[in-house]
Amino acid sequence: MRAVLWRVRVFAGQFGLLAALTLIAALLITAAPRLANDLSDEALREDVGRLPYTARDITLFERPESLSTDPTLASAANALTTYRDRLPAPLPGLVGEAWFTAGLEGMTLAPSGPRTQFGLRTQAGAPERVRLTTGRWPANDSDTDTIEVALSQRVADQLAAPVGTSLRIDPAPNQVGGTAPVTVVGVFEPLDGAESAWESMRLALEPFPGLPPDTPPAALAMTDGAGLARAVLSLGPPSLSWRYRVDESRLDGGGLQAVTTALAEVKRTPPGPGLSTSTNLDATLVRFDGQLRAVSALLAVVQAGLVATLLGLIALAAALAVERRREEFALLRARGGTVAAIGGRSLAESLVVLPLAAAVGWLLGTYVPGRPAATGWLVVAAGAVATLAIPLLAAASQRRLSFTARRQDLVRHRPSIRRLTAELFFLLVAGLGAVLLRRRGLSADGGVDPYLASVPVLLAVGAAIIAMRIFPWPLGQLGRIAARARGAVAFLGLARAGRGAPVTIGPLAVLVVAIATGIFSGVVMSSIGDARDRATDLEIPADVRVAGYSFAAATAERLTAVPGVTAVAPFALDPASRLTQSNGATSSVQVAVVDATALAEVIAASGAGVSLPAALVEARPSDGPMPALVSPDLADAVADGGEATMGSYTYGFTVAAVADTFPGMGPTAGRFIVLPLQALPDPSVVAPDAFLVAGEGMSPQALHEASAPGSTQTVTVTTWSDHRRSLDQTGANEVLTFTFTTGAVGATALALLAVGFTVLAGARVRGQVLSRLRTLGLSGGQGRGLLVYELVPLVGIAVLAGGLVGVFLPRVLGPALGLSNFSSGTAVRTALDPLLIGAVLALVVAALAAAVLVENVINRRMRLGEVLRVGEEGS
Repeated sequence: MRAVLWRVRVFAGQFGLLAALTLIAALLITAAPRLANDLSDEALREDVGRLPYTARDITLFERPESLSTDPTLASAANALTTYRDRLPAPLPGLVGEAWFTAGLEGMTLAPSGPRTQFGLRTQAGAPERVRLTTGRWPANDSDTDTIEVALSQRVADQLAAPVGTSLRIDPAPNQVGGTAPVTVVGVFEPLDGAESAWESMRLALEPFPGLPPDTPPAALAMTDGAGLARAVLSLGPPSLSWRYRVDESRLDGGGLQAVTTALAEVKRTPPGPGLSTSTNLDATLVRFDGQLRAVSALLAVVQAGLVATLLGLIALAAALAVERRREEFALLRARGGTVAAIGGRSLAESLVVLPLAAAVGWLLGTYVPGRPAATGWLVVAAGAVATLAIPLLAAASQRRLSFTARRQDLVRHRPSIRRLTAELFFLLVAGLGAVLLRRRGLSADGGVDPYLASVPVLLAVGAAIIAMRIFPWPLGQLGRIAARARGAVAFLGLARAGRGAPVTIGPLAVLVVAIATGIFSGVVMSSIGDARDRATDLEIPADVRVAGYSFAAATAERLTAVPGVTAVAPFALDPASRLTQSNGATSSVQVAVVDATALAEVIAASGAGVSLPAALVEARPSDGPMPALVSPDLADAVADGGEATMGSYTYGFTVAAVADTFPGMGPTAGRFIVLPLQALPDPSVVAPDAFLVAGEGMSPQALHEASAPGSTQTVTVTTWSDHRRSLDQTGANEVLTFTFTTGAVGATALALLAVGFTVLAGARVRGQVLSRLRTLGLSGGQGRGLLVYELVPLVGIAVLAGGLVGVFLPRVLGPALGLSNFSSGTAVRTALDPLLIGAVLALVVAALAAAVLVENVINRRMRLGEVLRVGEEGS
């Protein structure tokens, strides 16, 4: 054991390098998935936290024929707990807050003023959530004649109903019953109006003022259980609800499938008789799960590339260590040592350092925040590869006993049939993996197949093999050209490269994998960005979209008058219109009515990357049916024309164009028909619900005021850039950014490290060459130029092969990666960012500069003047 430790100390530099690489590999394998899990869990919680209560909460409804004396007391509280416990697992453990609410809806209130839609609510714990400003909280009993209620200050002000006011409630129009007298006994202010308990009865705090002349005001009043029971006797059956808030802090990406399955089950089978369930949380979780699967696939591909590069660097470092100790192993072999003995001797040395380095890397990775991933076996595998690298290479190098020195600068030879067969088999495995990956995907069952995740690495290595077999011919041609040129530096550098100095399969494969991983990350990032741009163009094909409900006819003129506006196009969309085919069959369809001429002007002025069919833009009023654009799934059904009914108006049309999408309807419109507004017999009968605006320097506030002056109508003003920015801030986008950053930065660093290793591996032979050439008058600058010419073929071939693999991988793997999950359903096409090309060129320059720097450091330590005298090898 002491001898082993002594040898480890003697070769501490070699083992230290291998230990550092092993530690980094174990750290990457452990930490990257944990950090990605942490980011994805945080994104999931933010997405769920932003949902409205109607979509987020699990709400159970019941409409009983009668009501107990006080539904807010023991029986209701027990039911709240009972129903929660009956929810399918894991939902009971995810529920945070829960509320029971009972009420009557749809009634009308007829004081001296206009009639008001009115409702009563009672909720457990409501008295503790308010501060009474006047009067007291309702205290009804079973014998009460008048129902006591409490109003918020704003409701009391709108109804002009202070404490002591008597009101009369009429039943809902579809209910048979008498009236119920009501007395206001208290006016209150909520202690926290933003508290979740008020979400389902917001009208109790903020009454709706109404939209004259059609929509009346609406408000809610608070009462107690006995008061509601009294109202039920006159006004009809109540509505009971048990609302359960899913605590987003208890959700994580690892349990999404179990949660969505449980939500589907509770919607199908509520936990009690007579109950119905309402929630849309499962839809959000399914959407997020799709993004998470896609980003997990991307992370698996990137991590596989980085880990494979690290393992390649470990192999290069091990080969360098074995080469440095070649004389030692040859001497042991000459003294009778067996190949197994040499391997065992090296294994004992590796066991002292490298397993510990893998364990330290794993331990450091566990301190990274996030859920642990099932990557322990990969850490063990990486540690085993690092530990066995030197023993296996040392044993392989001594299989054939030789006592003569060899030329280390001549390593190229004609490949054997066995090697060519192995290379062809490797290419076949890579191609088969690519086919399987396109068909099956990376994570169809929630996990990631290691073989399929390594397919990009196999393709990159396959590209390196092909490049290795192709490059000698063009390199030889360059050598012949350099031989006829003045100066010997270029000729000597290319000759050394052609004779096999750095351009061997090991360094080339490592560089190709690293560069392919980095370029793949950059191409996917730019492709998703391009798809998001196109998705935004389809959603808002203008500079600004002003959306609301049934705008007045003069709105377009007011918007045009806003400073900075150059073009305005009205847009109306009815998601539930009736389509009548030529054979009389009817169905529901989306119908959009848009001024196509004005929209074409808006698109041109805003520079949106979309276009409209000429038949729609040039359409004008005529006696016959108007031209229309239809979605592909409607094209056959309405090939002979049809009729679209919006409200009380029916329009005949013929198919003028077919398209998957239409600007303004978004990238996933489904079944739709688009009619030109300017071709309608009377365009004024269509009330737009949106306007697409083009211009510069427009004020969103001015557009808002111009669209609905003096009205309480809800209007949303969204700029193109705001919508584009929102696509970068939803779902698992932070995990996506982390994946791209890890791939680009990690691949760049490892590529530079691979070039440094290549220089280090040939340092001894190169030092002898430089020493000989120095005696012939070679300058220091020419020596550095010799290294550059020697490495340019290696770097150039690696960049070319790795670049081609990185650019085409998204196209080859596109169906398996599910990239459209990050672009609102818009297809992701391969897009090459010019900045990426510049980054690759910068990488080439940086690699050559790093090589020269490493060479200078080595030459200073080797003292080139002494190389031929000390340790010179025979040639």
